[in-house]
Amino acid sequence: MVRTAVLPDAPARRPAPRSGRPPAEPSATLSRRADTTLAEQLTGRYAELVRQRLLAPGARLPSVRECARRHAVSPATVVSAYDQLLARGLVEARPHRGFFVRAGPDETARPRAEAARAAEAPRQQVPNSATALIRGMFQRPGGKPMPGLGTLPAEWLDPEMLAAAMRKATSGRQAAESALQYGDPAGEARLREALAIKLADHGIAAHPGQIVTTVGATHALDIVTRTLLRAGDSVLVDEPGWSVEYARLAALGMHVLPVPRGRDGPDVAAMRRLIEAQPAGNRPRLYVTVSVLHNPTGASLGLHAAHQVLKLAHEHGFFIVEDDTYSHLAPAHSPRLAALDALERTIYVSGFSKILTPNWRVGYLAAPTTLLDRLVDSKLLSTLTTPGVGELALAHCLEQGSLRRHAERVVQRLDAARARTVRLAEAHDCRFAAEPRGLFGWVDAGVDTERLAHAMIDEWLLAPGSLFHATPRPTSLMRINFATSQDARFWKALAVERKRL
Repeated sequence: MVRTAVLPDAPARRPAPRSGRPPAEPSATLSRRADTTLAEQLTGRYAELVRQRLLAPGARLPSVRECARRHAVSPATVVSAYDQLLARGLVEARPHRGFFVRAGPDETARPRAEAARAAEAPRQQVPNSATALIRGMFQRPGGKPMPGLGTLPAEWLDPEMLAAAMRKATSGRQAAESALQYGDPAGEARLREALAIKLADHGIAAHPGQIVTTVGATHALDIVTRTLLRAGDSVLVDEPGWSVEYARLAALGMHVLPVPRGRDGPDVAAMRRLIEAQPAGNRPRLYVTVSVLHNPTGASLGLHAAHQVLKLAHEHGFFIVEDDTYSHLAPAHSPRLAALDALERTIYVSGFSKILTPNWRVGYLAAPTTLLDRLVDSKLLSTLTTPGVGELALAHCLEQGSLRRHAERVVQRLDAARARTVRLAEAHDCRFAAEPRGLFGWVDAGVDTERLAHAMIDEWLLAPGSLFHATPRPTSLMRINFATSQDARFWKALAVERKRL
């Protein structure tokens, strides 16, 4: 399989640690004025690293003496902390060798010799997964902005608008009656009508009957996948791309074919080679892509690349799933495959968590009429219907123009945040591997960003570049959120850690 790297990864500046050394860990000082003991604080710190899988199963913890030196505590404090980790089942003690992170259920079946070799092997990179980053988003204390987050800051959102829309959705006889029964399997009719008007602004001609509402955009992607694919089928996916999509497809037993993604879209020549390299009976049946404000690079699809992709889809008979999750942050006239294709071989997916609130799980898909019955059947098997109250509230936001006005305010604020973040990044010797646009920046930090994420985990959640590859590998790239990366302290801390690695 031949790939063409359009956005190459810069090499890390220094080699990985020598074999046999324990993994680096955060060096933040424990507090003697905290409500918890030093041992409890140390226990919590290591427990978080294990839970986030930033300490791999089989990784060796520092010796008692070394850990005591690093954290300026007594050996007795470290022994107490390690005992608590043992009691929680997070680590295990190996006589005359030290303490090691306990293997999870999926690792325990490995032969003893293989497990021993893994424990002694040099730690090349911090283990990561799609769920590790997502869990980190939910677990950050105090609501502190984090560069690795995928959402807007809470203070940028409009709770008053949401509350007013919800009051509208729950008042009146019709709303009360609709709340007492299942809704339309395809979704609330009023919302689908409003969505058809919204799609027209993007040049996408879709009548309400072509739209199916979902529990967020990820649910829409899952409905499409379960409808059109079976385990073992091949799927084309952008690389770099959103790690949740890789993980979701792999969990369903799909054969993921990464297509190099560049500044103007996918490498069409590489895509063709990938397609033709597959056996005739297992040619790709789906291509999943983000046309506008791609995650993580921020790039958008060019017209030439769009036409080439559509030609390939018609030539080889696969469908295209166009994930337009960031549509509210992009110009309405940005090229969409669904607009060029008139929903013939394209299935359009979007949602509102990125602009309204992450917890308001309303998404939708627009599809060719020939697929609608099958897609609705898949929705029925997964959620029966979708909550009508939230859909009615969203319809009100669309109809009254309040969502459009809110999005305009967010875009203005994001433009200012992006400009400030770019200045900070460049002032601290970081460069952008793609032109800064939209919510995310694709930043070259100059060192292995998994090691960097590990070193900074106590204070800052990062999104290392390995998360955005189908097969994780060391890279000096990372994704930042422009809205949550404006703190100069973060860039100063990053500069310090880069010098240490």
